[in-house]
Amino acid sequence: MSEDYAPDALYGAALDLTATLETPELLQRFVDLAAELTDARYAALGVLASDGSTVQFVHHGMAPDDVTKLGHPPRGTGVLGAIPADGALVLEDLTTHEDFGGFPEGHPPMRSFLGVPVTIRNQVFGRLYLAEKDGGFTRLDVRTIQSLAAAAAVAVENSRLYGMARARERWIQVSQEITTTLLEGTEEEEALEMIAHRVREVAGADTSCIVLPSLGTSWACEISDGYRSRDLLGTVFPSDGRALTALADGTGLIVDSLERVSSLKVPALRHFGSALYAPMIVRGARMGVMILLRKPGRPPFEGTDLLMAEAVAQQAALALELAAARHAEDLANLGDERARIGRDLHDLAIQQLFATGMQLESAREQVRALGREDLAEVLEYSLSSVDESVRQIRSIVHRLREPDEALIIVERLRREASLGRTSLGYAPSLVISVDGQDVDDSDDGTLTDQLDARIDPDIADDVVAVVREGLSNAARHARAHSVQVRVGVIGRGPTGRIEIQVEDDGAGLNPRSTRRSGLDNLAARARRHGGSFSLGRPEIGRGTLLSWQVPLT
Repeated sequence: MSEDYAPDALYGAALDLTATLETPELLQRFVDLAAELTDARYAALGVLASDGSTVQFVHHGMAPDDVTKLGHPPRGTGVLGAIPADGALVLEDLTTHEDFGGFPEGHPPMRSFLGVPVTIRNQVFGRLYLAEKDGGFTRLDVRTIQSLAAAAAVAVENSRLYGMARARERWIQVSQEITTTLLEGTEEEEALEMIAHRVREVAGADTSCIVLPSLGTSWACEISDGYRSRDLLGTVFPSDGRALTALADGTGLIVDSLERVSSLKVPALRHFGSALYAPMIVRGARMGVMILLRKPGRPPFEGTDLLMAEAVAQQAALALELAAARHAEDLANLGDERARIGRDLHDLAIQQLFATGMQLESAREQVRALGREDLAEVLEYSLSSVDESVRQIRSIVHRLREPDEALIIVERLRREASLGRTSLGYAPSLVISVDGQDVDDSDDGTLTDQLDARIDPDIADDVVAVVREGLSNAARHARAHSVQVRVGVIGRGPTGRIEIQVEDDGAGLNPRSTRRSGLDNLAARARRHGGSFSLGRPEIGRGTLLSWQVPLT
């Protein structure tokens, strides 16, 4: 390119860049223009992460198949890493440079080389590489590319601001959609699935997952959407990993690239690049973690993404809280409805049957006075049927007023756990077992029937009361992030026993606490059946462990 032509071409290229607002299109146009202005055969831009590693690679001159064969893009080390933060690196033969480490298999040969930084607000945004120009790169090429890089920096900044404005608008729209969904009373799982899908879209993520409390003290991905979502669903996240650390600290975080993290504790995340962790917290209760993921090679999440994601994560936490409140309300409404039906049966149906019985009795006496014993027997049978109907209705009313007596022990315990969710702010874990076998949704009723058959009704009432008091104690005093309830029946008859453990990860025992009425009550219930009760610390970790056990007979 001649010297008198370069300024006009440069001005046109600069205007071309500043007119482009979409960042991916802008970066590709920048690389194409750099090659065009210098007559270089190859050009590439390596976008840098905060630690200096390359997180995005935009290239020109290589066929897509050749790029695919090379596999992973350059990491920005060697000669590429030698490009100064201020200035340029010009080489007649890059293979003679002291930092040259060789080309990977399938890489085209390159000799002449020009590299310049792209700086935005005194921070190196990326490095532009040009290679293979006939006759080598000149000082004019250096000035041209430096000027183009400066124009590109302004264009990237404008593109970022434009992108932030559009993203903020999309985030607000998603926030409104979530609010509408919550107000409509959408079911918990459906609401969370919608949140995961819409947040993934608006954040430009490839995958989203929501980590919630699972069995025991574990946390797992319960909701997943997007790329490799099936691989992530059900994945357990360790307590010392990034997700639960962010939840414990109450602060979100961004990882530039998971595939380069040496201490990655969740293998399923190795397939992803940048990650964003947003804790789901509402009124101090830690409900879960929202994780957004991008494929390798895509640009990392930014601070504005995190701010918006954290706000939406709070709405997701609110969805869980509202679902728990609705469930508790449903149970309360069910109790009220039982009471109303009981009153109606007692006040209306029974009274009407009494009146009918009196009329039948009067008719029977009149029929006997007429000597019609055959009709009197029919009326006597009708009176007996009325009396039996009254007894049945009274039994129904009794069960409606005392619903626990009509429920099996598993249903009663699950109801207590559900009610405990409201006071705790999250769902406690409930594990019920018979001789080491967990009672879950796959049970065909065999284990459930065994529980009811082995546990005396009097003991069943105490079991429910112990679980209720344990959850209430954790909600009032523990300030825990998770509570696990384990109810196990072991053996049968005189040698059998039932064991209850309520364990939390909260503040532990308070030596200054003087209110022990609830705990004394638990101890008394255990002594009444010849059992034992204790309250202490778990063997592992912090918190409180309530243990209660009694023989079955």
